[in-house]
Amino acid sequence: MTLKLNHLHLKTRDPEQTAKFYVDGLGASIVGQAGSGGYRLDLHGLALNVTDFLASQKREQKYGMEHIAIDTDELDAIVEKLKARGIRILEQTTVSGGRRVCFFEGPDGVQLEFIEMKR
Repeated sequence: MTLKLNHLHLKTRDPEQTAKFYVDGLGASIVGQAGSGGYRLDLHGLALNVTDFLASQKREQKYGMEHIAIDTDELDAIVEKLKARGIRILEQTTVSGGRRVCFFEGPDGVQLEFIEMKR
């Protein structure tokens, strides 16, 4: 099974100001859009998505570090392992590009996401 960090997602009331903080203060670069009015940043090799709350999201949203996303080449198998261990599944959906994703809850309420790798 292949796993690879995809991105960290930061939710903020002001995506433009938050992106500016990472660009001006920490040397990140804007590499694209994320959601409606959000930004994809490259922070020295770490992909950051910076958005406000997403209208299409069904699970609870929080400001701050929203979730950690990890690519996998075996989404179905890993989701079954999560379920077998009693790990709480928060949402399963399809995102841009037609890739399936699974959001689940880690310790202390941290949200994590597995993203199906493109084939």
